Amino acid sequence: MSQENVEVFKRAVAAYNRRDIDAFLEMFDPEAEWHSLTQVMFGGEESVYRGHRGIREGVEDMDEALAELQVECSEIRDLGEGIIVVIGHVRGRGRASQAEVESPINWVVEFRGARVTRMRDYLDPEEALEAAGLRG
Repeated sequence: MSQENVEVFKRAVAAYNRRDIDAFLEMFDPEAEWHSLTQVMFGGEESVYRGHRGIREGVEDMDEALAELQVECSEIRDLGEGIIVVIGHVRGRGRASQAEVESPINWVVEFRGARVTRMRDYLDPEEALEAAGLRG
């Protein structure tokens, strides 16, 4: 099941990058939580989005701030027991400023039944690995 989780996450990222939010949400449990740091990247505070409606709201929040955003994953570690750690980065362009944005982004993602139940963002890959019980 764990390799399936890696593939589910890859499909979710691909759906997000092509802005197919309905397909993106299919990868999430209806009660999933997303602990997002996207707002932190722009001087705001961490947000928690719950359920499909909340996750859609999180995506809309990002779309309000960014005219473009692409997620790239450089490494996905399958930890078994329904947990993966993803190391990556985002590239985008601010909607108002048109400024180019690039930031590391990392996740600890929990699954149940091949659906994401919790996703937590980290800006520092070492922090994500530590949160998952690993050392870089």
